[in-house]
Amino acid sequence: MSDGGGQILPYELIGGEAGLRKIVDRFYEIMDQDADAATIRAMHGADLGPIREKLFEFLSGWLGGPPLYSKRTGSICITEAHKPFAIGTAERDQWMACMRQALVDCEVSAETREMLDTPLFRICDFLRNRD
Repeated sequence: MSDGGGQILPYELIGGEAGLRKIVDRFYEIMDQDADAATIRAMHGADLGPIREKLFEFLSGWLGGPPLYSKRTGSICITEAHKPFAIGTAERDQWMACMRQALVDCEVSAETREMLDTPLFRICDFLRNRD
C-alpha cells in the first residue's frame, strides 16, 4: 500500500494491521507493568481491552491505514476524549516512553521509529491540559 505517489505509508512500514496490533498490545503491556507509567495506567479502567481497541483504531488511520476510528466515531477529535484527565508533561513523557519501548520491542526499524517520534510527541504534547 502506498499513498498513491509511490511513498510507502507508515502503516505498512510497521507491518500493517498485524504489526500495529502487536505494537498496541505491547504498549499496554508496558503501561500495565512498568511502575514508571503508574500515573497514566491509573487513568485507565481495570480492563484495558476497550482502550486498546480505540488506540489501535486511531493509529490505524493516523498511520495511513484504514480509518477505523473515524468510521466508528464520525470524527478523530482525541482532545475531547482526553479532556477529563489531568495530562501534563509527566503523563506525556510516560506515554511516550511506553510507545517508544513498544516500537523497539516490536522490532520497528530505527528509521521508522525516528520518523514517528516527533509527530507522536506533538500529539501527546497537544493533549496536555496542565504543566
